[in-house]
Amino acid sequence: MNDAQTETHSAPSHKQKLAEQSAVQRSLKQISVPEAARESRLAARSISASLLIYIALFITLGTSYLAIEGHLVPLGPLSSPFLQRAVLGSLLGTTLLLAEKLVRMGLISRIEDDVSRYNLKRLVHFFTLLLLTIALLSTLLVNWTTGLVSVGILSIIAGLALQAPLSNLFAWFYILIQSPYRIGDRIKIGDCAGDVIEVGYFDTTLWEFGGEYLSSDHPSGRTIRFPNSLVLNTPVYNYSWPLFPYIWDEIKFYVAYESDLALVTQIMTEVARAKIGDQMREQVSVYRKLLAKTPVDELNVNEEPIVFFRPNENTWIEAVVRYLVHPKQTGRVKTEMIRTMLARLNEHADQIQFPTRDSR
Repeated sequence: MNDAQTETHSAPSHKQKLAEQSAVQRSLKQISVPEAARESRLAARSISASLLIYIALFITLGTSYLAIEGHLVPLGPLSSPFLQRAVLGSLLGTTLLLAEKLVRMGLISRIEDDVSRYNLKRLVHFFTLLLLTIALLSTLLVNWTTGLVSVGILSIIAGLALQAPLSNLFAWFYILIQSPYRIGDRIKIGDCAGDVIEVGYFDTTLWEFGGEYLSSDHPSGRTIRFPNSLVLNTPVYNYSWPLFPYIWDEIKFYVAYESDLALVTQIMTEVARAKIGDQMREQVSVYRKLLAKTPVDELNVNEEPIVFFRPNENTWIEAVVRYLVHPKQTGRVKTEMIRTMLARLNEHADQIQFPTRDSR
């Protein structure tokens, strides 16, 4: 191996240099939700090192508190009450953290759905921190009356100063309970459209698709973060509804009035059926069952792709085929069907006329 080859192998690649940048690492931590959500349940059930540490701390602090309470340890009259409260607060904190770990390992890890398991872990962690704060304050405050008054005054001040963060936090509870969207869903809320990759305590992060630089549903390469409170007063369009994660899409061509419309219908229908016919029938059957449970159960829904025509102001007729597709596959499916349809339609140039360059 020559010197050039040695230098090539020893020098870090551009990808390695990029991954080592602090800004890149922070961004990866912010969008690492899917990996965390797909955490192996087998690994969650295993006894981790942190659990052993919590158990050891619990035993040590419990023994210390009993020793101080029973005056087995010689302490001064001034240091004994403070040390006793400090040990008790640490014991309560360790107990809460140990309980959180056991709940995550024993109960949450049994949940099959990855997103539900991830959301429950976040919820348990939030209430653990809340109870931990209350427990520490209650054990460290000597005068309960003064402490409660002080906490009440501070709560009022904090409520006024942190009105926006608190509304975002309440909206987070609403998102967990009502599930207007979940991790992995493709949504549109206000001017934001993308795939949900993080639902935090205060904001939600999307991988944007489309956007101002693209005309398709391809990811734009940008992330969008919006406050959770936006969901309380803005309509949410969810393209990945768990019961029916599909949408209807259309392809349209302009043909002349003299064209053989029956032949156009036949070709466009055959191509669409060949692409998604059987799958669409299964999906529509599910959709009809859902409609039967609502007041709009008499809505007419076609089981197969349908072609219809409508006149256009430019003296051409629009030939439109409507079909069902997964929202994250609309661009690919549409492109493939347009290519096939155009090839088939152009084979009958004497029967099907398209707009020419001079008459468009």
